[in-house]
Amino acid sequence: MKKYTLLWLTLVIAGGIQAQSGGGKPGAEITYGFKYNGKDVPEGGLKLFIQGDKVSYQPLNAVAQKERKFLDNKGKATYQVITGKQGEQLAFRKAFADYDKPELLPGTDTVLGYICKKAKVRVRSNTIEIWYTDALQVKATPVLEFGPGLGLILRTLRNGTSEYIATKVDLRNVRNEELKWPVAMGTMVDDATYLRQVIENRFTTLNIFNQEQISWGNKFNDPANDQENVTYHYAGGTVILKKVKLPETTNVTLFAEVAEQSNGDAYDRTGSVFVIPVDKKTSFLDGLKKGVKELPAYHGKYRGVVATDSYLPTLELMRFFTPFGVKFYNEKTRIKGYQWADSAVYRQDITELLPRLQGEVWLGIYIGNYDKGGHKVSLRLKYYPADNDQKEIKKEDWVMPVFNTTNLMEMADQEYGTMFGKDSLEVTVNIPEGLKNLRMRYTTTGHGGWGGGDEFNQKLNEIFVDGERVYHFIPWRTDCGNFRLSNPSTGNFVNGLSSSDLSRSNWCPGGVTEPITIPLPDLTPGVHTFKVAIPLGEREGNSFSAWNVSGCLLGEK
Repeated sequence: MKKYTLLWLTLVIAGGIQAQSGGGKPGAEITYGFKYNGKDVPEGGLKLFIQGDKVSYQPLNAVAQKERKFLDNKGKATYQVITGKQGEQLAFRKAFADYDKPELLPGTDTVLGYICKKAKVRVRSNTIEIWYTDALQVKATPVLEFGPGLGLILRTLRNGTSEYIATKVDLRNVRNEELKWPVAMGTMVDDATYLRQVIENRFTTLNIFNQEQISWGNKFNDPANDQENVTYHYAGGTVILKKVKLPETTNVTLFAEVAEQSNGDAYDRTGSVFVIPVDKKTSFLDGLKKGVKELPAYHGKYRGVVATDSYLPTLELMRFFTPFGVKFYNEKTRIKGYQWADSAVYRQDITELLPRLQGEVWLGIYIGNYDKGGHKVSLRLKYYPADNDQKEIKKEDWVMPVFNTTNLMEMADQEYGTMFGKDSLEVTVNIPEGLKNLRMRYTTTGHGGWGGGDEFNQKLNEIFVDGERVYHFIPWRTDCGNFRLSNPSTGNFVNGLSSSDLSRSNWCPGGVTEPITIPLPDLTPGVHTFKVAIPLGEREGNSFSAWNVSGCLLGEK
């Protein structure tokens, strides 16, 4: 009996060795947990499946699984594989020798009962501590950059805060369906091409306008009716408009991105990205189609600038300013050592406006100019998955545009914002019940392009609610010199300064104007009057000052 028992034990042990080695090819399944500052982050964990010289990475986080990673110990290289949005498969190969080489350290430690040697490596100014064992026949690392080929790395600690640590080592044969090693890696590309694809796969981009011309005096053959995904031109071609269907989602971070180039216009111009609310009897769309007199008048002549019971002004998403002639004048103005930008790119976070960016909407861009070539613009909306700690915007949250004095129909007889100073700007709003965290998103820029004009003079902006001042500041930008390489056709003065360098009333040629958030914690439900007061500069001959101010009220349900 002992003979048969001994034989059975021998077979079990031999079978175990065979299962573990896979007939000379060792295999393992390694599970890693992830911690940040000592706290478990379950979605950061991953599993490594190893069979022979091949290692595949399978993160527990579904988002991370958009990219696949592999390690080939025999070929001494790592592979990263991703499928692009058009279905193409791209791959990037990197040799072990091209990674930063770890420095071996004295001493040992124990992880999961395995005695581990220690090492340290510097990766992009980060210090990575490594615990690894070479007592097993398998080699792998939880992070490709952290010591591939060193051994089986069971723990890494980055800058003393981010930690991968093995929680289970299962030495066994790994099946092909677990390893998921691709038959073909895909088209091999360089690291720059691959990294761009990785980043773009993480978010969704909607292309609204692509290299559309915004100019004056050209004939555009716009189709009839209000068709979707068709560009319409208004105000002599200085306003482009499109009806689009946007995703009905709020658990995202949303950015607006505009790329702009001169197509002949040499000057700095006001630009605005906007949405036309259509939930009232009259909308700004009526003014564009039928003429500015279709819009309600403020003080008799300022059309479509304040909210009424039957009208909402345009909701401004982003205010930008074109530089002096970027792209078109690059070769016409050559200065040694100056590498002009190819285009001006403007980006802004517009997440808090999401409740007005759901389903079918009218999106537009305005650039004021009187040039037949004008400008070329593209508009993209980029939707990024929200962070875990990001406050979710609800579809029912309240976003109400209450005023916008930017004369988007400047080239169709809409008045400039000259009501300030003596008259100021007033609007009455009915605040609904059940709102919290009330605030105003306020954007302001001063204009009047001569020495005495408000463009170049600091002016106090005051916001009043029911006669009480709730906010005041002087909007002013001193960083315009940062945009010099986007301004090839700007004037240059005898003192060496360029016009584009000069400080201005909250804007720069080539820059975006950031909105101000004005908290309104004491605002109660009911009717309230808002007032914007700015000491408008006096006229000098044919020169005058104006202010483009837009404000919308925000509240959470």
